[in-house]
Amino acid sequence: MKKSWKLTALFLVWGLAAGMVSPVQTAVNGRLRLAVHSPLLASLISFFTGTLLLILSTLLIERRLSFSRRVITDSPWWLWVGGPLGVIFVTANILLLPLLGAELTVVSVLCGQMLIALIIDHFGWFGVRLHKINRQRLAGIALMILGILLIQHF
Repeated sequence: MKKSWKLTALFLVWGLAAGMVSPVQTAVNGRLRLAVHSPLLASLISFFTGTLLLILSTLLIERRLSFSRRVITDSPWWLWVGGPLGVIFVTANILLLPLLGAELTVVSVLCGQMLIALIIDHFGWFGVRLHKINRQRLAGIALMILGILLIQHF
């Protein structure tokens, strides 16, 4: 199904807004780390409050918290690693922020996201639609790495 350019633009704006949340989350969690004197405890608090919001939102919108047990037995193993990957992501941001600053933390993480996204798209991992690596995509990644180097040195 082909999406209209307006719908695509709306989704891109939504993605841009979601991306803007990440540096704010990193800065807030970095400050939380100082308040509780622990990066792991700060990450735990972040996930706990997020979980509370998700429970409330799910109950209000979907009016349920259950799902079929077959999802557990019939799904691939990798379907269950999102939570632990989120812990790695959030905790790494908390640890990197005081070492690199907000800007360099965000761009280095973003570059890592782009590199793995390029690979996921190229091979169609996790059921995503194939988007083969090409020179233009590689140039985009190279420009991101150049951007990180410029930010780091200036």
